[in-house]
Amino acid sequence: MLSVTATELARNFRTMLDRVEFKHEELIVIRNNHEVARIIPGPATMTALEAMANIYRTLPDEAASGWLKDSRRAENGLKDEVRDPWAS
Repeated sequence: MLSVTATELARNFRTMLDRVEFKHEELIVIRNNHEVARIIPGPATMTALEAMANIYRTLPDEAASGWLKDSRRAENGLKDEVRDPWAS
């Protein structure tokens, strides 16, 4: 945790936010010798590929093997048309 004065934060705002975002540091803002705020990193983000990379590990064994077989079938390949996923 890094303690900074309100004046120092104002003068170096971009640098301080970069430390929070990229280095995942927490800032404590001090004004008149009192802690007035904490700036903490936001939740981590990931790409869709990262999110889906290990989805098969979350499935029960029988569902995972069925999903793998279904995903490899040629007749279930991707279609060129766009379909409504909510249509029954």
